[in-house]
Amino acid sequence: MDFLNRMENMLSKEDIEKINSKSVIIFGLGGVGGAACESMARAGIGRIGIVDKDTFDITNLNRQILSTRENIGKNKTDVAEKRLLSINPDLKIDKYNLNFSKETESEIKFNDYDYIIDAIDTVTSKILLIQIATDLNIKIISSMGAGNRLDPTALEITKIEKTKNDPLARIMRKKLKELGIKNVPVVSSRELPIKTQNRTPGSVSFVPPVCGMILTSYVINDILNLN
Repeated sequence: MDFLNRMENMLSKEDIEKINSKSVIIFGLGGVGGAACESMARAGIGRIGIVDKDTFDITNLNRQILSTRENIGKNKTDVAEKRLLSINPDLKIDKYNLNFSKETESEIKFNDYDYIIDAIDTVTSKILLIQIATDLNIKIISSMGAGNRLDPTALEITKIEKTKNDPLARIMRKKLKELGIKNVPVVSSRELPIKTQNRTPGSVSFVPPVCGMILTSYVINDILNLN
């Protein structure tokens, strides 16, 4: 792939081919998932599944890499597909325009993928996704809270049991413990979230996308046996 010449300066052609032979499905195309999705395509992954039912609105512009004013009102999966193919026309894309839940899980061909990236917000859906990955022995990494934070350098890859200062991770940890599921890799922030009066989390342009790129780095390094 001609656009990966700079990667070939540091990786072998065999490494590039290995990345290209793998597939990943990304749940959620917001600030975190959109950045994961695009960085995956630019890293040369061969197949990407994209899962989201949402459309873009003006509040997405401050942090979602796929969001522009021209895209407002459009389905996120449609926008993502067009953008990813403009980067790599040979990329295979599976588009799932749905909200992932117990009711829709049967519509997704999980066994087609080597990796799952969880970038969704709903706790019940995140737990369900981790359960499915565990049952099917598919590798997964899950994003924890990226909202109400200002320090992207506080993000880290860790196990769910070792997270700190992350309210979402605390809830997830308890529920996964009840299910007997351990050692789930996550991207979590050590930064204490800023307290706000609004139930909707605040966000900035430079934390959620970094979280998404860290998710991608985990997958690519795992493919290359560098984790």
